[in-house]
Amino acid sequence: MLIDAHSHIFPAKIAEKATVNIGAFYDIPMDHMGYSDKLIESGSRIHVDKYLVCSTATTPKQVESINTFIHEECEKHPEFYGFATLHPDFDHIEDELDRVVELGLHGVKLHPDFQLFNIDDENAYPMYAACAKRHLPILFHTGDKRYTYSAPHRLRNIAEKFPDLLCIGAHFGGYTAWAESMETLQGLPNVLFDTSSTLFAVSPEEARDMLHYFGVERFMWGCDFPMWDHKEEMERFMRIDLTDSERERIFSGTFNQYFK
Repeated sequence: MLIDAHSHIFPAKIAEKATVNIGAFYDIPMDHMGYSDKLIESGSRIHVDKYLVCSTATTPKQVESINTFIHEECEKHPEFYGFATLHPDFDHIEDELDRVVELGLHGVKLHPDFQLFNIDDENAYPMYAACAKRHLPILFHTGDKRYTYSAPHRLRNIAEKFPDLLCIGAHFGGYTAWAESMETLQGLPNVLFDTSSTLFAVSPEEARDMLHYFGVERFMWGCDFPMWDHKEEMERFMRIDLTDSERERIFSGTFNQYFK
């Protein structure tokens, strides 16, 4: 079984604009546009069975419409596993999370660099407490040496402050800040990681060392569509010297353990 634990989709009317804006933010040409059918088309080339799909609300007023969109796409595509969005300045977090659960969404995705808040800002504490109370994990974009909003040490602060909150540090826990990730995020029982948007920038040997340092049992494979093509990302991953059982664990074992 192969599960893509990190992909983005957008409503058709904004998919092209959203994808172009992401490419401009990271100065990386996008391989695809963020449509649901394009995600499935890309993943089908390597026989992806399931996709964790999400989208980010850059303003509080976008939260409800994005969550409705993710729910509707999951209804259309049973291979989708939806994560909601929130924003720390959204006024009705408890009510919206109750709706998120009713919609059948399974967690929350946050991108502090897009949403312009520090992961460990006290203003975000009610959001974390509400997610933990409902057993909803949070997938955090983590790391970017250009900013400090999503610095790995901030994720550690939250993981320690909210031990009942399952945190997923995307991009090996620190996009372009992998040294800080290794310094600060090791040994936290409520922190998982995904492999997305990292393998283009580190060597197979460096990736293997990070996987073994944190423990392969804490990792999930992710493409970060539409930023990367699934076949290309899989080719990068397969260059890492891992055993078949380690690959199987990353492809589906960790996801199935924590998300049933």
